[in-house]
Amino acid sequence: MKALNKLIKSTCVNQDTFKLADHPAHLKDVYKQTLQEYSKVADDDLEHISKWQNKLYAEDRQSLLIILQGMDSSGKDGTIKYLMKGWNPQGVMVSSFKHPSLQELEHDYFWRHTLKLPEHGQIAIFNRSHYENVLISKVHPSLVLSERLKEYNTLSKIDKSFWNFRYHQIKQFEKSQIEAGTQILKIFLHISKDEQAKRFIDRINSADKHWKFSSVDIEERGFWNEYQLAYEMAIRKTSTHIAPWNVIPADDKAYTHLMIQRIVLDKLVEMNPILPPKTSKERSYMQQAKLRLQNEMRG
Repeated sequence: MKALNKLIKSTCVNQDTFKLADHPAHLKDVYKQTLQEYSKVADDDLEHISKWQNKLYAEDRQSLLIILQGMDSSGKDGTIKYLMKGWNPQGVMVSSFKHPSLQELEHDYFWRHTLKLPEHGQIAIFNRSHYENVLISKVHPSLVLSERLKEYNTLSKIDKSFWNFRYHQIKQFEKSQIEAGTQILKIFLHISKDEQAKRFIDRINSADKHWKFSSVDIEERGFWNEYQLAYEMAIRKTSTHIAPWNVIPADDKAYTHLMIQRIVLDKLVEMNPILPPKTSKERSYMQQAKLRLQNEMRG
């Protein structure tokens, strides 16, 4: 669908002038196509993704990392659940990164993420990622002190140059992974403040969603503006031509899922994994095996 492809293209950040305010959180305010019109392509996309994932798994020479970032209740868990439909679970690994453990703090901030990078042939999904170290850590810079970095033992030293260096580190980290054969999709689920409030209220009103509610989420909501600035700067500073960010409107979950599914499909097509070829000797043996098995069935 041309309209869907055009919309997805508009979500891609590839310049240094990015402003979050220029990207809407409400898809319906931008496009008037109905959900039914978008849904027509959903099943086909899912079928194509399944085929491409099978090729990626069989080829076993490259991999894909999908990074999901967003404010609390922006829909990261639901997006993962949606994406997993029709995928071969043997070829997918999902990792969720919360506050680092004591062991993880004994290493550099990339360490725990490096351990979860996809193997050849795999797709890995990060629910939050190394970007937390320029997001929540930027909103609450005291978290940086817990990393016990030699040159940064006071808050006064965690300045603009510190964050610029972190953005540089992240770009270098991602560049090295891409050069090693792991393609990266970076997706920011852009939710509005009003929609987040509605989802929090829904968690309070629905007993089966109480487990999702956290007082910490409410406290962090008080830093909404600070988080928006942190996301804006992180996206602006780390969106590159080899690993651009996609800022996806997240207020309408169904549209959000369809857009992300298409982005994943487009990336797999671009990667173009190929099924391993068989040698003439192997093909000959396969034909012999086929005849032998057919004879066994007749007997």
